[in-house]
Amino acid sequence: MIVVTGAAGFIPSCLVGRLNQDNFNDIVVVDNFSIAKKENNLKGKKIKEFVDRENFFDWLDEHYEEVEFIFHLGARTDTTEFNKDVFDLLNLNYSKQVWNACCEYQIPLVYASSAATYGSGTLGYDDNEATIPLLKPLNPYGDSKNDFDIWALEQTAKPFFWAGLKFFNVYGPNEYHKGKMASVIFHTYNQIKEKGSMTLFRSHNPDYADGEQMRDFVYVKDVVEVCMFLMHHRKNSGIYNLGSGKARTFMSLAINTFDAMGVAPDINFMDTPSSIRDNYQYFTEANMSKLRSIGYDKPFHTLEEGVNDYVQNYLIPGRYY
Repeated sequence: MIVVTGAAGFIPSCLVGRLNQDNFNDIVVVDNFSIAKKENNLKGKKIKEFVDRENFFDWLDEHYEEVEFIFHLGARTDTTEFNKDVFDLLNLNYSKQVWNACCEYQIPLVYASSAATYGSGTLGYDDNEATIPLLKPLNPYGDSKNDFDIWALEQTAKPFFWAGLKFFNVYGPNEYHKGKMASVIFHTYNQIKEKGSMTLFRSHNPDYADGEQMRDFVYVKDVVEVCMFLMHHRKNSGIYNLGSGKARTFMSLAINTFDAMGVAPDINFMDTPSSIRDNYQYFTEANMSKLRSIGYDKPFHTLEEGVNDYVQNYLIPGRYY
């Protein structure tokens, strides 16, 4: 059996679908299943058992001999949430329990970290584990992810294989439920559909023109391919960046979305809200050489390829992955 935590969410539900494609059907999904708007993410997928996240460790104590791999992708991902206790509970302490269980039962583990750990990027975007304790995230979400990375690296007891993945700006199908935390592509599509235009944040940094703020946007289909690779690879434990490796502007993202919809671009600007302005990242780009160095050689979707596939094959028809 393969366990996927947070399974009703965006990236994990896509991973369940990708596992099914390779005939991995004994999948145990772990989540809080009370959120109705996430139900469609798992509809039609081959799943062996649904386990509430509150009951997961009791379940694992009974079934650990049957579990081949754990993908711990469940987390509170709201970067605008500032209640540290929420993140300590769901992101830090729950992850420590998963780690310790994988050590005790010798189960290999892949877990979700985040590019939010890099903060303003003053130390760059290299997944060098020596610099992880020096990173200064910009919000409690990033702190919770970095705190767990630091804790994991400090442990003498480790799963025989483990990997933490620093997800950059992931976009793609199955994020319909995410509201304000959905990708800019999702919001761009909906704004164009509703008004025929798109509004981006104005730049408040003299080094960047309006719309020229840059992010490493990575398509969720690439993210799940890396997860599949690590499940089979099971060596070279460590913490890895997971982005496309190429920063692109929000302007490019918006224009590509207009193009995929067959609509002439109409882009406006608004001030970045003061509540997030001081902590706003103007540039992120994953150094992907570490993952490449252990043998991952598949190409990543370009922004043009990913946006076109997402818009035409999922957003327009309202499909799920």
